Amino acid sequence: MRIGISSWTYPWALGVAGFEPPPQPFTLPNLLERASELKVSVVQLADNLPLHKLRSAEVREVRAQADSLCLTIELGTRGVEPAHLLRYLDLALELRAGLVRTLTHTAESKPSLGQAEKWIREVLPSFEAARVVLGLENYELHSSSELAALVRRLDSPQVGVCLDTVNSLGRLETPECVVEALAPFTVNLHVKDFVIERVPQMMGYVVRGAPAGTGMLEIPWLLGKMPPNRNMTAVLEQWPPLIESVEATVAMEREWAEQGVRYLRSCGCT
Repeated sequence: MRIGISSWTYPWALGVAGFEPPPQPFTLPNLLERASELKVSVVQLADNLPLHKLRSAEVREVRAQADSLCLTIELGTRGVEPAHLLRYLDLALELRAGLVRTLTHTAESKPSLGQAEKWIREVLPSFEAARVVLGLENYELHSSSELAALVRRLDSPQVGVCLDTVNSLGRLETPECVVEALAPFTVNLHVKDFVIERVPQMMGYVVRGAPAGTGMLEIPWLLGKMPPNRNMTAVLEQWPPLIESVEATVAMEREWAEQGVRYLRSCGCT
């Protein structure tokens, strides 16, 4: 399984809405350079670095830089409205990306799963003709069984699941539950380690991110549950907690990323 990094590997370096910006905000070229420094072959450009806001010339520059660094691009967004998905399909073709990962809801659009299915069916022939995979990510708004049922109904080799290892905790689903339901349909894996700790007053718990390989996620078990797929990528995502400053947090998440990539390599990922 190939290792990738994402714009969600470095959320604080890119800037988190509502918080102080980093002293030197990360840019898309910086992310591609970081991937090259880490010697990973895949970069997933997700919704915290929205590609549809770039000018055409900037998209071409992304492709040229990725080519020069021998990087494969994957795309990530939010929403399943047909026009939006077709826009990302166009971007995928321009960037030679084989995967578009999305979630069903945005801040403005909150379709039922039935409506989401209708919209996906509208664009599915285009994705199939282009041989680009649409990866639907699990998160707290839908149960894993609901997402699995949706993928079964769509019944297309170009639709699968982007399996995230933490998102469904908000639905009271453990990683074991998520993997059992969604592993057969997984086309992309988000490796995101975590810990669950009691709050100091002992009345409640907090879920926070942890460097891959140091938290509660059994990553070797997880990798072993994934379907055999030579195109599968294990994309390192991170939830670094804010520490004493944004600048310090940016430095920490960089250390976490380096540690996480080393750990995934130790697990047999390349």
